[in-house]
Amino acid sequence: MLKQFLTVIFSAVLIHNFVLYRCLGICPYAGVSQESRNSLSMGIAVIFVMTLSSLISWLIYRFLLAPFHIEYLRTVTFILVIATFVQITEMVIHKTNRKLHQSLGIYLPLITTNCAVLAVTVLNIDNFFINAKPVPYSLVLSLTQGVSAGVGFTLAIFLLATIRERLEFANVPNCLKGAPITFILASLISLSFLGFTGMKI
Repeated sequence: MLKQFLTVIFSAVLIHNFVLYRCLGICPYAGVSQESRNSLSMGIAVIFVMTLSSLISWLIYRFLLAPFHIEYLRTVTFILVIATFVQITEMVIHKTNRKLHQSLGIYLPLITTNCAVLAVTVLNIDNFFINAKPVPYSLVLSLTQGVSAGVGFTLAIFLLATIRERLEFANVPNCLKGAPITFILASLISLSFLGFTGMKI
């Protein structure tokens, strides 16, 4: 059992990182990685949304979609769940820290369309259900994968942000400034994380 949980954690954070390995959630990853503080705040928001979306989507699938044999509605249902939690997160940040809300800008509501969040909810069903029936510890494994995927996203965006902050003092050629150097850095970070695919747990 412990080995199964460790496998889920290491896979979501390092080995099959949703941004660096699966190439999901690239829009907020590239857009909010200009400052490490903002990237960390975005990462925490994504962890919150992924975790609660994993919980609610599991409950909906287990007690509503599967019993009534309407599993084909899972994508629409999960998107509605994700959109709800993103709106809640945006309202909380807007009320508690308006400066952060302004700095995150359009990328905060874009969590709704962040395919990494939807991918977590879908993978939870695909990995921890067999013939519409949950495997042992299915709910806990789904929550673990949700939190771990959020941590992996936060790690990826924070790494890119810290490097981009250092590049502000570097002599970058004009043709590479902005998006080109950002995608080069993201590619190099992704390549470095491919080294974790050789890990055996």
